[in-house]
Amino acid sequence: MTYHAHETALVDEGAQIGEATRIWHWAHICSGARIGERCSFGQNVFVGNDVLIGNNVKVQNNVSIYDAVTLEDDVFCGPSMVFTNVNNPRSAVSRKHEYRRTLVRRGASIGANATIVCGHEIGEYAFIGAGAVVTRDVPAYALMVGTPARRIGWMCRCGERLSTAESVSICTECNSRYQISDSFCEPL
Repeated sequence: MTYHAHETALVDEGAQIGEATRIWHWAHICSGARIGERCSFGQNVFVGNDVLIGNNVKVQNNVSIYDAVTLEDDVFCGPSMVFTNVNNPRSAVSRKHEYRRTLVRRGASIGANATIVCGHEIGEYAFIGAGAVVTRDVPAYALMVGTPARRIGWMCRCGERLSTAESVSICTECNSRYQISDSFCEPL
């Protein structure tokens, strides 16, 4: 075995799990899941069948990654954050044919207790604040907070908030440079 699963974890036969991935207490990885290398899944995590997870992804305790979710490399999912996969669920009405895909791009971070409503894309290196509710696509490098989530700034790849005082922002932590406007942020 090239990955580590705690003795209480349930990894269904057929799940593809990359080298050096760690699966902790009471987690459940379904048979159709495809997971990359060097990932970490905290206590009580669920990963569905139609889920694709890249390399070096960190999923904290109590997160369920339901069918139709893709997490690219280096994504962080904070404790108890939520993904959905259908817009109008009813217990008595099967809507599996209506699942809407969610894509979380490389390097994005999702804070504790945030909710990602299905059918949206979170751009690379975006930062979703704790408790935010994402109801639309999120641009790359955006800092999103609130219910519904709204953009209040831009973030560097290293996780520091960028100044928006000038059209070119230099990260105070790593010295990376970004072109910034009201609608986009991109590295220079």
